[in-house]
Amino acid sequence: MPLSNKKVSGAEEPMSDSDISRLSESTASSSDSESPRESFTSGSSSKHASPASSPPNSRTFDEMMATTRNLSNLALAHEIVTNEKFHLSNIDLPPNSLEAKVKQIVHKAFWDCLESELNENPPQYDHAIKLFEEIKEILLSFLTPGTNRLRTQICDVLDVDLLKQQAEHNAVDIYKLGQYIIVLMGKLCAPIRDEDVKNLKASGNIVQMLRDVFRVLDLMKMDMVNYTIQNIRPQLQSQLVEYERAKFQEILEKSPDALSQTIKWIENSLKDAIQKRTTDTSSSANGLSMDNLSPTLVLNNGYLKLLQADYQSTMPETLLTDDVRIQELKHKLQQVKILACVCLITQNTMGSCCTAAITEKIKEITEILLQGMNSKAFNITDALKSLSVKVCYEVDKSLNERCLSTLSSEAQDNLQGQICNIVNKDHPICSLIEKRIQEYLSTFLCLPYPYKRVPKLPGGLTTVQKEIECIAFHYANIVNFNKQVCGPFYASIFRKLLFSEPPGRKPETESM
Repeated sequence: MPLSNKKVSGAEEPMSDSDISRLSESTASSSDSESPRESFTSGSSSKHASPASSPPNSRTFDEMMATTRNLSNLALAHEIVTNEKFHLSNIDLPPNSLEAKVKQIVHKAFWDCLESELNENPPQYDHAIKLFEEIKEILLSFLTPGTNRLRTQICDVLDVDLLKQQAEHNAVDIYKLGQYIIVLMGKLCAPIRDEDVKNLKASGNIVQMLRDVFRVLDLMKMDMVNYTIQNIRPQLQSQLVEYERAKFQEILEKSPDALSQTIKWIENSLKDAIQKRTTDTSSSANGLSMDNLSPTLVLNNGYLKLLQADYQSTMPETLLTDDVRIQELKHKLQQVKILACVCLITQNTMGSCCTAAITEKIKEITEILLQGMNSKAFNITDALKSLSVKVCYEVDKSLNERCLSTLSSEAQDNLQGQICNIVNKDHPICSLIEKRIQEYLSTFLCLPYPYKRVPKLPGGLTTVQKEIECIAFHYANIVNFNKQVCGPFYASIFRKLLFSEPPGRKPETESM
């Protein structure tokens, strides 16, 4: 049969060795199996997670393929659980692509050969029997346990040996077999395929009928796969933490340098925390000890850095399965930040004359003009210029409607200038909004899961409360799950960075 294509679709605490153990405890699932735990508390863990490891040994092709398979399986399982809309679908190849042309040629040759055989005198049924054998296997795959009677009936009607005997005597009734298959497909298909199956009956040409049967069978197979995905999602949810951790461990065993970007990410976050502490305290750099840093807050700061617009480094390996989701949240956050800035600038300009109605109008206009701002073709400078003109128009319109004095030329120029310069790093309002968003997200990440309350929103973010809370909620879910899976990895990395464990030393046994 011709091939088909598919696609998938708090307060800080002193940092010590015991603190790192508690970090791992708080982020690992209480139902973790012993084997993953032991793998992260053994000497091999120390070797694999070393931030200053020696160059990795060359790997065989089989090892590289095994690592690729582990990554693919891990990503697939993670996507099924975290993406409720995840499903598989058939790929429609571009009409003029090489793949589409090859597929078309192969399919045409196959069906032309079948038609030629059936038109011979006497007819030849070799290709037809192979098709019915394949159809039988597809129909049997749709059956659920306990449907023995229907299974037996399908095997009897589409018995290959019987069909071969009938072919020898020119007694194969292909049209009748096709009608039986269509009726059976109508009983087994999902409701969404009822119309497709109904249209099969209208086909008069036997070869065309069989082509259409296979087309609809491909759709039914995809329906069955997606139905199975929906059914296994609850089971995957209960076992995903252990599964992902075990897969990561397998990857580490085959690729000792597989966490190089993760180590660099945590190391940079640690340096940022030390630098911030040096700036915020009166202690000198020489008198500052890393023992005074909380590993949880250092890790949270690393997560927050991934959402910053100027973060251009490679995504940590431990977060690759959520890369797309994190990038989407990052883009949404940048749009929300500009939205908050525009509303705050307008409110400051209008003062007591600003109303909830005009603020909502400005918010709506900003959202429209910033659509697609993360695409490469989007010109943020032109968009902000147009936005500033529109905001001034709406402000004057609102003031006129209430018989109030409109903005002076100087005030309008100032308003437009502030909006146009939002993207500048030294913009005071933009810097303020950025700082408050980071503070809010940091507080949200420190909340215990499940969330029983939402942190109080800082001033200046009220107009985007719904958007900020939505981003914080989704990102906190990603972070908390990632901590559960990768807590032992992070604990090992922290230990190496902070205490410079000798490569040959076996860490003390900890409860991970």
